[in-house]
Amino acid sequence: MSPKKSSPAAQRILIVDDEADVAYSFQRVLAEEPVEVVGVTSGLEGLKRLKKEAYDLVLLDVRIGAEHGIEIFRQIRKENPRQLVIVMTAHGTAQTAIEAMKLGAFDYILKPFDVPELLSILRRALQTAASMRELVPTEGKHAPDEKAPGLIGTSPAMQKIYKLVGQVARSEASVLLLGESGTGKELVARAIYANSPLAARPYVAINCAAIPDTLLESELFGHERGAFTGALTQRIGKFERADGGTIFLDEIGDMPLALQAKLLRVLQNGEFQRLGGDQTLRTKVRVIAATNKDLMAMVKEKTFREDLYYRIHVVQIQLPPLRERLEDVFPLAEHFLKRAGKDRGLTFSTASKKALQSWRWPGNVRELENAVTRAVVCAAADSIEPGDLPPEVVGAVSAREVGGETGWWSMVSQAAGGGGDLLAAGEKILIENALREADGNVKRAAEVLGVTRAALRTRVERYGLAGQD
Repeated sequence: MSPKKSSPAAQRILIVDDEADVAYSFQRVLAEEPVEVVGVTSGLEGLKRLKKEAYDLVLLDVRIGAEHGIEIFRQIRKENPRQLVIVMTAHGTAQTAIEAMKLGAFDYILKPFDVPELLSILRRALQTAASMRELVPTEGKHAPDEKAPGLIGTSPAMQKIYKLVGQVARSEASVLLLGESGTGKELVARAIYANSPLAARPYVAINCAAIPDTLLESELFGHERGAFTGALTQRIGKFERADGGTIFLDEIGDMPLALQAKLLRVLQNGEFQRLGGDQTLRTKVRVIAATNKDLMAMVKEKTFREDLYYRIHVVQIQLPPLRERLEDVFPLAEHFLKRAGKDRGLTFSTASKKALQSWRWPGNVRELENAVTRAVVCAAADSIEPGDLPPEVVGAVSAREVGGETGWWSMVSQAAGGGGDLLAAGEKILIENALREADGNVKRAAEVLGVTRAALRTRVERYGLAGQD
C-alpha cells in the first residue's frame, strides 16, 4: 500500500501485518500526527524493508499468515538490536507477552485496539525514538520456548504482569513479588526464572513461614556436624545449592529479624557461614522474594529491616487479586478441571459457571483450584453442577438471585437473614475464610469483606468464631 505522505520532520512507522486494512487503520488513527506510515503484509517483506530503509518504529503482528511474528522479531533483533518494536496480537497468551518483552519490545498491545491508549503508546514510542533511538539489546542466549508455568489469563491486569515478567527476566536484578495469598506469586517467580539467562542453572525455593525460626537459618545457610542437638551430619543450605542460579524466598515478611541481618550480608557481598562453622563461603544467586504483608509498614514498626527491604526491592511486581480480574475465572477453572478431571471429559453446567463467576474468591486462584478439585471429586454426572461446588460459592450466586443491594456482603447477609440455613452456613464459611486469610485479625478480615469491624465482630460472636482485634 502507498505510504502516508510525509513532512520533512515526519517519523517513519512500519506496520507488519498480513491484513492490509490494519496499516490503513493506523493511517487514519495517525492522520493528525507528523508521521509516515508504511504497511507490508509479510514478515519477510518487513525484513527486506528494514535492511534498505530506516524506521523509527515497527509494529509487528504475532501471526503473519504462516509466519510467526516472534521469529521475525528475533531476526530484527539480530540485524539491529536498537530497532524500536511494538508487538501486536489478537491472542494475548502469557508466553507470547513474556517472550516479546524479553526480546526487548517497547510494548505489547492487544487487538482490537483502544484508540486513546494506542495513541498514547505510539507517542511515547516515537518520543523515545526521537530522543535516543535506543533500546536495551538482547542479552546472551534466550531461554528455550519454555512455558510460563501456570500463568493463565487474558485480562488487562495479567497482560501487565506478563510484560513485567518479560522485562525483568532479561536481567539478574532482585525482584519483590507482592500480593494476597493464593494470587500465584510462586508461579510468577518460576516464569521469571524460566525466561531468564539463568534458566539452565539451579532454581531453589523455600517458604520462610513454613519452617520454624530455629531451623530456618540451617535451611538457608546449612550447618556443620554437631552445630546443634541432632546435627549428625553436615548439611548444605539453599543458598549454597542455588549458587549460580535463582533462589525464591517465599513469605519473606515472616523471616525473624536476626536472620534478616545474615540474609542482608549474603545479598550485599555473597558471603555466609554454615551454622556452627567458621569458614566463610561465597555464593552468587539471583533473589526473588515474595510476601502478602506490607513490608513498608513493617519497616516503620521496626519488624523488617529497612536496608534489606531496599536490597530486595530493586523491581517490584504487584499481583492482582482474582476479584480484580474476574474475566480470568472461567479460563482458570477450565484449566484446573482439565488437570483434575484427567480423562473423565467433565464440563461445567451453565448454573455452575454462573456460580463460579459470582463468587468473590477471597482465597484467590488457590481457592478456585481447590473448589474445582472438590467439584471433580463430588461430580456424579458428566458435568459439574452447583451442588458439586463448595457451599459458599453456591451461596454467592443464590444471594445474587435474591436481589436487593448490589454489594457482595449485603446480598449474602440479606439472603441469610431470611432464615435459610444453607445461606447462613454459607455466610459462616465466608467469614471463616476471611478470618483465615487475615490470620484471625477481625479488622483486616472486615476490610477484605468490605464491612465495618463492628458488623463483622457481631457475626463472629453469633457464629462462635475465633478472631481478635
